Amino acid sequence: MSGRRFEPMLASPWPAPFSDPEWLFEVKWDGVRVLLNWTGSSLMLQSRSGRDVTATYPEMSRFFRPGACVLDGEIIAFDDTGLPSFPTLQKRLGIAGGMRATEAARLAPVSYVVFDLLFDGEDVTHWPIEERLVRLRAMDLPAPVVTSDVIEEHGEALYAVVAERGLEGIVAKRHGSSYRPGVRSPDWRKIPHVRVVRAVVGGFTPGERGLAGTFGSLALGLWEGTRLRWIGSVGTGFGDAALLAIRAALDEMTTPESPFLADSELPVGTTWVTPHLVARVEFKEWTEAGRLRAPSFKGFIADPAEEQTWEAEGPGK
Repeated sequence: MSGRRFEPMLASPWPAPFSDPEWLFEVKWDGVRVLLNWTGSSLMLQSRSGRDVTATYPEMSRFFRPGACVLDGEIIAFDDTGLPSFPTLQKRLGIAGGMRATEAARLAPVSYVVFDLLFDGEDVTHWPIEERLVRLRAMDLPAPVVTSDVIEEHGEALYAVVAERGLEGIVAKRHGSSYRPGVRSPDWRKIPHVRVVRAVVGGFTPGERGLAGTFGSLALGLWEGTRLRWIGSVGTGFGDAALLAIRAALDEMTTPESPFLADSELPVGTTWVTPHLVARVEFKEWTEAGRLRAPSFKGFIADPAEEQTWEAEGPGK
């Protein structure tokens, strides 16, 4: 590899968009966070948790440039209008039909949107962000790698465009800041337009009337110690085909023991499942009781279930 492995730097939550000449702003991309590690002759794609996901994205095997580098970015699938599409990306996460990666690549090609440089023949994480970005833009990066655009100062204007187009939000990065691997830093601020949580499925409720053969809702939780803390249930956002496919998968995972901490508000009649599936859920806000308000299911993701903790994904994260 490049001589060392890095962990991604994480952004701190921020409640509202702002404008400031001391900050840079860019789109918060709706994809899968990946570090690209190139030795000069071989490639490894590393997930946020450190797993090797190179084989999942075979079109990235064409990556080549002289010299070793490490890039930080997101795997993105764009829709027909040119906007990031998480449903399209689903085909690449091993959820949609279990298709081979090469077939998924043909049906839903991805791009790698890179927004930071960690290594380019030398460790540059201690450089100011402006210098890292100048170096990044000077690199001759092959398709399907593209570089994320940043704007100076005008965060509120960028946020307005993001909101109009229904994108996930923006990220603000402080001028002069270094890259701090593995740290959730106040030098990066994430300002969501759409609130998203990655939650573990711990059970499901029975469907009624037209849903009698599928399910009513999925019981969601985040790990707090050795059990899940219930954060609510999601019953919207499912297509007819998805309802049947998900119910078939859930039936293979049923277990007699609840994976949740005791909670008097857990729906009566919930069927428990082994907590392996991770759902991506959009919602309006967190309630004071730590529940999701107006949640909507957007798909499953391949992130490890054990990483979805109350500390990492709960309110204010």
